[in-house]
Formats: sequence, C-alpha cells, structure tokens
Amino acid sequence: MLVVISPAKRLDWAARDMDMTAPAMQEDAVRLAKTARNLTLGDLKALMHLSDDLARLNRDRFQVFAAEPEAEALRPAALAFAGDTYQGLDAASLDADEMDFAQNHLRILSGLYGLLRPRDAIQPYRLEMGSRLKTRRGKTLYDYWGDDLSKALNAQADAMNTDVLVNCASQEYFGAVAPKALKLRVITPQFMEDKGKGPKIVSFFAKKARGAMARFVVQNRLTDPDALIDFNSGGYAYQPDLSKPDAPVFVRPYPET
Repeated sequence: MLVVISPAKRLDWAARDMDMTAPAMQEDAVRLAKTARNLTLGDLKALMHLSDDLARLNRDRFQVFAAEPEAEALRPAALAFAGDTYQGLDAASLDADEMDFAQNHLRILSGLYGLLRPRDAIQPYRLEMGSRLKTRRGKTLYDYWGDDLSKALNAQADAMNTDVLVNCASQEYFGAVAPKALKLRVITPQFMEDKGKGPKIVSFFAKKARGAMARFVVQNRLTDPDALIDFNSGGYAYQPDLSKPDAPVFVRPYPET
C-alpha cells in the first residue's frame, strides 16, 4: 500500500543526522518558488491569509529559495513538518528499517513540491495547496499540478506492486489528486470522538490520528488493506456499523483534558 498525508504549516528546523534524497519534482518547486518570489507582501498576506510577520517570513524564504541549495539549508521532509499529523506520525522515533519502509510507502502531498518521500530534502517554505497562485497553467495550484500527482502516485504504486492508496491527507490536499487519472483503489479512514451524544469528527484529533494511522502502516509493514481495521492507537477502535468498504471509521471516547 501507499499512504499519503498532508504537510504542515509549522516547521521544525532542528538539525537532523539523516541521509536525504532529492525530491522528484524539484524543478516544479523551483518554478513555483520563482513565481511566489514576485509577489508583494500584500499579495502573500491575501494568498494565504497571513499576518504581517508571517508574510515577511515567507517572502524572505521565497527570496532565498535555491535551485541547488546548500546542505545546511535542507531538512528531511517527514522531520521538517511539525503540525498535528506529524505528532501522530512521530517520524523522529522511527528506526532505520521503519524509515526505509516509509521511504517506499509514505508520500507527503505538497503545494510546492508536489509529492515528497520522507527523506526528501526540502527548503523552508509555506505554500498551501488551496492557494490561488496564478501560473501559466491556471489560476490555482490545483490547475498547476493537474494530473501530475495522480500519474506519479500510479507509477510509485506500480513500483511497489500495489493498487491501494490509503488517503490520510486533508480534503484540501487530496483534492490535488485528479480522480480520473488515478488508477488506484482509495481507502480513506475517518476518525471520530464520542462525547456520549454520538461520534463526531474533531479536526485537531483527526489530524493527529491520520498521522498515527500512517505510522501504524509503516511500523507493521502493512500490505493488506484489510489489516487497517486493527488500528487502535490512542484508544480508537474500528466501528463496522459506521464504516463503508473504502471508508473505515474509528471511534474513541472523547479524551478528557
């Protein structure tokens, strides 16, 4: 199976002792960074609804984004992102064999880089997939990526001898995967909290659970999609009555804080 997750807005740029790989779509990242470099502070604020400080930070990032960056400017993708999903994934605690499996079976959808492997070297950036960044390909990043991400996932799944994609990404990011071009069976787990009045999705917990599901696949070297229902991290349990064949539902009691 292949698993896809979303990136995160927040980054962890601590130094990492890990061999890194080159992103397959590096040329696209450079092209998009050049486009974003031409935006004003006001443009960046409006594009991603940023504060003045964050707009300046990301303007500066795009200004120094390099086609051939120095090693000191790079971090491995799975360890560089630091949002809720990455708390669940906790890539830093994976051992070498687990990271090898993740490198083959886990992909990160990115507005800038398209598709990333865990060890792929990235420069600091923020460019959300839903951004309406105008390029020669259209008015949005969805227009820019077109069928490219679907075709890349098809090819990588073929290399792994699988036809199953586990979607642990957000709707914003998985929306960049063109369904007509994707030749894989897509399984989208859902994670819910139950306060006693029926289960509901709580965004913060669902994001973390999606990362934990990706970790579950990696640590258990899962290749059979039927094994996904054994996921029980954080107290979640599979609920067959709420589930559909390609939309398994996992519920837990709402955690007390």
